[in-house]
Amino acid sequence: MRSIPLFLVLVCVLFGPVSGQEKAEFESDLAASKVSAFPGSSVVYPAANLGEDAYAPSEEWKLVWADEFAGEQLNADNWNRQLVEAGLFNEEWQAYTADEENVFFSDGCLVIKAIHRSDEHGINQYTSARLNTAHKRTWKYGKIAARIQMPYGNGLWPAFWMLGENIDENGGDTPWPMCGEIDIFEFYGSKHDGRVEANIHFADASGARGMMGAEAYELEEGRFADAFHVFEIEWNAEWVIWKVDGRSYASFDISTADKAEFHQPFFILLNMAVGGTWAGRPDASTHFPQVMYVDWVRVYQP
Repeated sequence: MRSIPLFLVLVCVLFGPVSGQEKAEFESDLAASKVSAFPGSSVVYPAANLGEDAYAPSEEWKLVWADEFAGEQLNADNWNRQLVEAGLFNEEWQAYTADEENVFFSDGCLVIKAIHRSDEHGINQYTSARLNTAHKRTWKYGKIAARIQMPYGNGLWPAFWMLGENIDENGGDTPWPMCGEIDIFEFYGSKHDGRVEANIHFADASGARGMMGAEAYELEEGRFADAFHVFEIEWNAEWVIWKVDGRSYASFDISTADKAEFHQPFFILLNMAVGGTWAGRPDASTHFPQVMYVDWVRVYQP
């Protein structure tokens, strides 16, 4: 049930009933005011296409799990809030916290928020969130998809990705990259606000780190922050295929003997890093706070 804004309640008490036209005008003004609070930013969160979700996989795919983020707080049966000190991974500048300021619900979406905590740019001057489904929700093969509106700007590094459930980082017995990693997307604001990259990491036949190498998908125009987009993989015993808004742009053969990592259950991660070895660094041009809106995450299997 939609709630009535407190302002309208007070107006009714003080001045009598509000007409339908007055209410419509007020709500129109309210919607218009939902421009990002970032000074100098032209991005609106959530984007205007939030309610225009036409995603519909083919009939062969059956929904086996989803989080539509329709409640008021993160579902602990699905997600873990990972606590990580600044600099532990990839020389990233943010600390990952369980703070409600860094991960919360708004407009029927999960929001991950990166906050600049000082006037300086450097390590441990930012907080953000890193969520995972380890030991709660894992899958072997399927269509793994999410509908997301990105942040933007130098130094921002959000990702939607997967790790093998046996990784030692989460209590398993297998180090990275032997556990396997599938990057459904990584976004590097310092490179291009309209581009995402797919990748996959594993241990090759010699035990050394192997990877596909980044494959990019670039919008014809605009930024990924301007609208919600669907990012997904189709993963089976032979291939991983990457798609954006239904368009395939990368694939990788996992049928060979040295790709055993990808024939076991994986869990999902969502996070937004700030800075890092591969992401560049935020600077005076980077508006804070930055947010990533996630409309839903879904898993389908044949």
